[in-house]
Amino acid sequence: MDQLFSAENIVSLLTLTFLEIVLGIDNIIFISIAANKLPVADQPKARNLGLLLAMIFRVILLFGISILISLSKPFMHYESSWLKVAFTGQSLILFVGGLFLLYKATSEIHHKLEGSAPEADIPSKGKASISGVVAQIAVINIVFSIDSILTAVGLTQNVTVMIIAVVLSVLIMMFFAGPVGKFVNDHPSIQMLGLAFLIMIGFMLIAEGAHLAEVVFFDNAIGAVPKGYLYFAIAFSLLVEVLNIKMRKKQQPVQLHGYEEQAKRDGVI
Repeated sequence: MDQLFSAENIVSLLTLTFLEIVLGIDNIIFISIAANKLPVADQPKARNLGLLLAMIFRVILLFGISILISLSKPFMHYESSWLKVAFTGQSLILFVGGLFLLYKATSEIHHKLEGSAPEADIPSKGKASISGVVAQIAVINIVFSIDSILTAVGLTQNVTVMIIAVVLSVLIMMFFAGPVGKFVNDHPSIQMLGLAFLIMIGFMLIAEGAHLAEVVFFDNAIGAVPKGYLYFAIAFSLLVEVLNIKMRKKQQPVQLHGYEEQAKRDGVI
């Protein structure tokens, strides 16, 4: 027990908790957009269930870390004049997860661009059930959990520290998921930006899956996209959009309650 509270473990715990929160940002974006299809009263329940699932998946993977490591070993090879691939369990999960994110994000963008009549909008929200939304969240949590646990294993070998960091990070994300979800719901431009982030993350997962599978395409090895670039792009885009929202609010005309409005109420105009 004394070893658990050593300076090294405390530093590892704080660093890992911070990294788990950063790595969970894309998860929160997906959960907020998926929960947006539900009635407002059910959205907090779906968000919390989604984050609890994320925590459960991560803890299970930590206890089955040997299984996760075994997924990094190639189980099948393919080689031709222009393509070389060494398929692994991790690469397939990341590749399928990336494709799922691309499909989900593009279909949501298409739905938003097509638009719908106000009358048809209410039933469409009713069609989405909590179980359906949570099932979607569960699928993508498997992908994000692998990424998260691989980061944890790289930082410390103490499973107890990893579990505490995962639980702490999920509790912190639960606290912030509500405000983030409300902010996303209240601003359609942020929703579209979030969907664009998911497309970017989907491509990153596909590239990472190809990198883990050691794909060589026309004698060119596929490299992983550095996550720092991704997080910088997300932070910068959000900052610009928040500034745009503030600017639009200032430009909204002030409604003056004068004689013209009184005349309209009296039926004169």
